[in-house]
Amino acid sequence: MRVALFTAALAAAPVLAYPGMKNTIAEIQARADADGNGPDVEDGSDSSELLGDLVTLDDSQLTAVGKSVKSLLTGGDKPESDAAYITSGRANNLPQKGSPACAADTCCIWKYIANDMTNTFRGKSGRCTDLARAAVRLGFHDAGGWSKFTGDLGGADGSIILSPDEMNRGENRGLEEIVAQTRIWFNQYKQFNIGMADLIQFGANVATVICPLGPRIRTYIGRKDSSQNCPESMLPPVTGSADFLIELFENKTIRPHGLTALIGAHTTSQQRFVDPSRAGDPQDSTPGVWDVKFYKETLGSAPARVFRFASDVVLAKDSRISKEFQAFAGQGGQSHWNEDYAREYIRLSLLGVQNINSLTECTKALPGRTGSFTAPDQAALDKWLATKDRVAKIADELRNGGNISSVINNVFGWLKSIFGFRY
Repeated sequence: MRVALFTAALAAAPVLAYPGMKNTIAEIQARADADGNGPDVEDGSDSSELLGDLVTLDDSQLTAVGKSVKSLLTGGDKPESDAAYITSGRANNLPQKGSPACAADTCCIWKYIANDMTNTFRGKSGRCTDLARAAVRLGFHDAGGWSKFTGDLGGADGSIILSPDEMNRGENRGLEEIVAQTRIWFNQYKQFNIGMADLIQFGANVATVICPLGPRIRTYIGRKDSSQNCPESMLPPVTGSADFLIELFENKTIRPHGLTALIGAHTTSQQRFVDPSRAGDPQDSTPGVWDVKFYKETLGSAPARVFRFASDVVLAKDSRISKEFQAFAGQGGQSHWNEDYAREYIRLSLLGVQNINSLTECTKALPGRTGSFTAPDQAALDKWLATKDRVAKIADELRNGGNISSVINNVFGWLKSIFGFRY
């Protein structure tokens, strides 16, 4: 979020105008000076610590990826990218799976993995599925088992699946289905020398961009796997205080603004285990869509069915979080949040990784992004959101990314005829 240099450059550059440019510059400047202290990075609220081998390597030793990641971690470079393989026509540059050309291109096989993941993560309604949301959570939980005090233990190393005990921990409840699916993909593609740690983080980034409006996060391959359990008590509880949660993430080099961006991933979710009596209830009114309704509805009014996590509420009110939280909820919040989330997830996905300088960027293997979205069943969704009565069939169809119009009309019609149910 170092925009002061950018706005200064605009002032010094030749004038190039396009419709809306004045508003865009004003929005950027407003973001820079929202707290009156200039760029956010200057007030100490943005993450900027280096990670892994980048801490000790001299700039002269850095590869192109090492230089880029170092810049990303310290507030520079662009955390989103639309670089992609061309997969049709004469310009097709994706080698055939299993060919020598594909084997020679580190990223090639990951494009085929992305294709398989896309079919699993995108529902018939266009929303992302429960497995997509779980893939994002799996990425968080694998990487989040690291802090500045755990040494070589934990981090984005695949141990959440490869270790004997991590999936037995209560904090990982609900990940069983995506772990099983990730094992299937791993067994299918391990002949191509892929790693579990990479598969987990790649899956999280594929899932994020499959969710409508989600960012296309720069993605790296080459982590080292570990089957050693990560330390316990490294993940945030939904009942944690603001002080506890902020300290927990600062110990992972993630500062308050970064934490504010990361918790926005709740925008797509439907909780099942925090309150089983309300299983399937979403955390905002657009489950399966990567929008900023989560920020708006955590701060203000929301439909009856929206379930707010206690930890999200206390963070939204904390002075170290609230300004950024409100900025994401305000004008221009979507692009602001996407950029900040992408930058912070890059950091998260590299926690505990000690060979960052030797990674390969494979962003080009990701699916394309969905820049706009209108739910085909919005009217039916609004009906469901306005009630609190639990009808598992509706919640399950929504979790699967399905179009709930026919389901909700059939179920609500039956309830009305039998019980005089109103909607």
